[in-house]
Amino acid sequence: MAGKRKRKNGAERRGIHPRNRYSHNPPDFGLLASLYPSFEPYVFYSHDGRPKIDWTDFNATRELTRVLLLHDHGLDWWIPDGQLCPTVPNRSNYIHWIEDLLASDIIPANIADGDVKKGFDIGTGANCIYPLLGASILGWKFVGSDITDVAIEWANRNVKSNPHISGLIEIRRVGTEDKMYNAEELQNTPKCSSECSSDSSNAKDQIYGPSVSSLLESQSGTSKSYNGPAILLGVVKDGENFDFCMCNPPFFETMQEAGLNPKTSCGGTPEEMVCSGGEHAFIARIIEDSVKLKDTFRWYTSMVGRKLNLNILASQLWKVGATVVKTTEFVQGRTSRWGLAWSFLPASRKIVPSHKIEEHNLSFMLEGLQRQHSAFHVLQSVESYIEKGGASCKLDAAAFKVDITASKDQIDTILKTETTDNRSEAASYHPKLNIFNSSDDFPSQPDALRFRILVFQLNPGTLLVRGTSLERESCAAGISAPMFFALLCFFTVANVRAGRIASAMGLFSLIFQHLEEVLVNKFCRGRVSANAPSSKLGR
Repeated sequence: MAGKRKRKNGAERRGIHPRNRYSHNPPDFGLLASLYPSFEPYVFYSHDGRPKIDWTDFNATRELTRVLLLHDHGLDWWIPDGQLCPTVPNRSNYIHWIEDLLASDIIPANIADGDVKKGFDIGTGANCIYPLLGASILGWKFVGSDITDVAIEWANRNVKSNPHISGLIEIRRVGTEDKMYNAEELQNTPKCSSECSSDSSNAKDQIYGPSVSSLLESQSGTSKSYNGPAILLGVVKDGENFDFCMCNPPFFETMQEAGLNPKTSCGGTPEEMVCSGGEHAFIARIIEDSVKLKDTFRWYTSMVGRKLNLNILASQLWKVGATVVKTTEFVQGRTSRWGLAWSFLPASRKIVPSHKIEEHNLSFMLEGLQRQHSAFHVLQSVESYIEKGGASCKLDAAAFKVDITASKDQIDTILKTETTDNRSEAASYHPKLNIFNSSDDFPSQPDALRFRILVFQLNPGTLLVRGTSLERESCAAGISAPMFFALLCFFTVANVRAGRIASAMGLFSLIFQHLEEVLVNKFCRGRVSANAPSSKLGR
C-alpha cells in the first residue's frame, strides 16, 4: 500500500497516509492564493517559481490551516492569536490511522451504537481539529475535553460554525480544582537534568497502581510526574463507552524547550505545550487511567513526540496487561511523530510483542547516502564510535561486520558520547533514564557485552545496518519467557528498586539506538533525528 512500509521488527513506518487527501495532492499554495484573497499576502515565490509561505509567521500558518479546512473539508474555522495552530495533513494522518485500527479485526467491534464511531479527544484545544476532521471526513461522534476558558469558548465556536456536523461533537470542560501547577511555573521551571532521571519511577507508580508500584520504588527522592488536571478518570461519565480516545499531549516540560525550533511558528499556550514531566508523564497518566477504565474504550491512543518515549511506554503497556499494543510513524516533511495504541479487550488473535519477534536482532536503514559513502565507510564510523569508548572492535571488511566487546564502564562511556551534530547524549533526550550515575543502580549489570554490527547495501544510496547480540546463551539460560522479555526491555523501566536484574539485551538495544542516531546524523543530514525533540510544526 502506498505510503506504508514495514520495519524489520514488524512496526509500521508511514509517510503520509494513503487515504489522506494530501497523499498525492499536496496543498497548492498558488491555487489557494488565487482563490482566497486573505491567503494571497502570505504567499511568495522561490527563485525556481514555486509558491511558498513563511513557516515562522504564525499568521501565515493559521491562514493556511483556515483555507485548507474550508477548501478541502468545507469547515469554517478560526483560532485567536497564540493558540496552537494545527497542520491539517499531519492531523489527518492520525485520524486515518485510527480508522485503520477500528477497521482491523484485532479487537472486535462494538456494535452497540450502530455503525457510528465515537471518539474522545483529550485536550481538544481552541482549534478542535480532531473532532472537526473526524466528523467531517468519517461522520464520527466526538467528545472533546479541555481545561481553559479560551479553549472551551473557541472549540464551541468552531463546532457551532459548522452546523452540518455540530450535532456530532460535544465540548466538555475538565475541572481544574486539583491542578497543581500554573502556566507561569511551567515557563520558568528549568529543564529537568540528569539529576531528575528517576522521574519515570513515579510515572510507573501511577501506571501500575498501589499493588504494583510498591515493586517499583525509586532509589532517589527526586521525582517528576504528571500532577495536572484529570485526563480520563473523572472526565468520562459513568456508563459512557467509546470506540477510541486520541491525544496530542503536551510534548515538553518548559516553554523554552518547546521553542527550540526557530524555523516554525505554530503558536501554542503553556497549557497546550508543556506539563510537569513532559509527554512521558502525561501519557503515563493516560495509561494509568486506562488500566482503571479498561474496556470503556475499545482503543486508547496517543501521539508521541520522541521515539525513546514510544519504546518506554509500549513496554510499560505490555507489563500492565494490555492485550494489544500497536505503533506507527507519522512523517510530515522533516518532522516525525509516532502513534501509540493499546487495548485491554480480548484480542481476536494472539499478538506477539515486536520485541520478542527478533529479540536478538535490531536494524535500521540509512537512506539518501551520497555516492562517496559506502558500506565500508559506515563500518569504519561504527568502529570509530565504539573505540572512542575504549571498547574492543574486530572489523572484518570482507564480511562487512564489526564484532564488539565492551565492559560496563566502556558501555557507560559509549552512551555518554555526543552525537556528531553536538546534541546531548541519547539519555538526555529522556531525562528520566539514568543508567550512568552509579553502578549501584544496576548491581547485576553484565561485566561485558558482546555484539556484532553488520552493514548491507540494499540499493544505491540505501544501507541496512543490523545489530546482533552475541549474548543469546548467557542471557536466556534458565530464564522463563516472561522474565526474558522483562530483561530485554529493562532499559525502559529505569531506576527501579535495588536488586532489579539488569539485562545485557537492554544495554545492547540502547547502544544500538544511540548508534543509529550517530550514523543518521553523519550520513543522512536531511533526516530529523528520531529521538531529538521534534519541531512544533508537527505538534
